[in-house]
Amino acid sequence: MKKIREEINRIDKEIVEFLDKRAKLVKKISEVKRKERSPIFAPEREKVVFNRVMQFSEGSFPQESLKFIFREIISASILLEGALKVAYLGPEATFSHEAAISRFGLSAEYFSQTDIEQVFSSVESGRTDLGVVPIENSTEGVINDTLDLFLKTKVRIVSEIVLNVHHHLLSREKSISKIKKIYSHPYALAQCKRWIKNNLDAQIIDVASTAQAARLASEEEYSAAVASISAADIYHLNLLSSNIEDKRNNATRFFVIGDFEAKPSGTDKTSILFSTKNRVGLLYDSLSIFSRWGIDMTRILSRPNHKDPWSYIFYIDCDGHINDENVRRAMGELEMQSTIFKHLGSYPAQRLENNK
Repeated sequence: MKKIREEINRIDKEIVEFLDKRAKLVKKISEVKRKERSPIFAPEREKVVFNRVMQFSEGSFPQESLKFIFREIISASILLEGALKVAYLGPEATFSHEAAISRFGLSAEYFSQTDIEQVFSSVESGRTDLGVVPIENSTEGVINDTLDLFLKTKVRIVSEIVLNVHHHLLSREKSISKIKKIYSHPYALAQCKRWIKNNLDAQIIDVASTAQAARLASEEEYSAAVASISAADIYHLNLLSSNIEDKRNNATRFFVIGDFEAKPSGTDKTSILFSTKNRVGLLYDSLSIFSRWGIDMTRILSRPNHKDPWSYIFYIDCDGHINDENVRRAMGELEMQSTIFKHLGSYPAQRLENNK
C-alpha cells in the first residue's frame, strides 16, 4: 500500500509540473492572439483538444470525468489569456446557466441577464465576450424569441451546446404529500406534465424561470419548484423527486453567440435565415440549391416576417462550414434569389452533453 501511494504521489507531482508547462505555452499563445487580435475563445480548437484527449485515453480513467477535468484545464487556460465574460439567461441555476458552465468551466466570469434580448445586447455592446441562449428543446420545440433576435442584431453563432435536461421536484417541505402549489417555467412544466398529473394534486403557477421557481419555493411553505438540481443547493431545498421529465431523452440546444466567425473544425454546422418572394415554386427552387451542392439540411423552420404580413422567414441548419467551397457557393446562389438573407454563423457541431 505504501509503495503504491508513493507512486501516486510521484504521478501527482508530474501532473502539476506538466500543467505548469502547459500554462507557460498558453501564455505564449496569448501573446500571439493579442498581436493578431484573435478572440480568446476558439471553439474549433477546443473541439480538437477534446477529441485528441479522448483518443489518448486507454479507458482506465472514466471518459466523462476526463472530459470534465480538461474542461477545467481549458477554462483555467483561457483565464491566463484574460477573463472570459459570458452572459446567460438567468438567474443563477437556470438551465442556461448550467449549459454555460458545462462549456466554459468555473474560471469564466458569468453575468446573469433577465431575458434573451439582454444576452444579445450584452454581447453586441461588448460588455461580455460571449452569450448563451436557448434555441430549442427536443420536447417543446424552438425558442422563437431567440430566432427573431438574430434578425435585429449583428451577433453570430460561434458554438452550440446540447444539454441533457433533467427536472427535479424541490421544496423546503420533506414530503410530497404536503405540496399544494408548484412553481416553474412553462416549458419545464410542459415537459413534466404527465408526472405532475399522476403524482400531485396542486395548483400550478407559471414563472419566468426555473430558478425563480426555486426561490419562491424556498420562501413559501407547502410549495415546490420544478427546477435543476443545482437550484436545490443554491436555495437550500429538499429533493422530493428526481428526473420527473416525461421523456427521458429530453434535451435542450443552446447557442453560444459572439462577434466573430468560428474557424472550421472538420465537422461543422452552418445556420442561416432567408426569405423569398411570394412566387409559385420559388421556395422549392431555393431548397433545391442544397441538394444540388450536396449539402445536408438538418433543420428547417419558418417564422412570420413581422415587417411583411403573410410572408415568412426560413431558418435552416445545414452540414458544413461557410469556408467549404460547396457551402459558400450554395449560400451565394441562395442570397441572390432571396429578399432577406443572413448567415448566422458556422460552428463546430456538438454532441449531447451527458449532464446529471
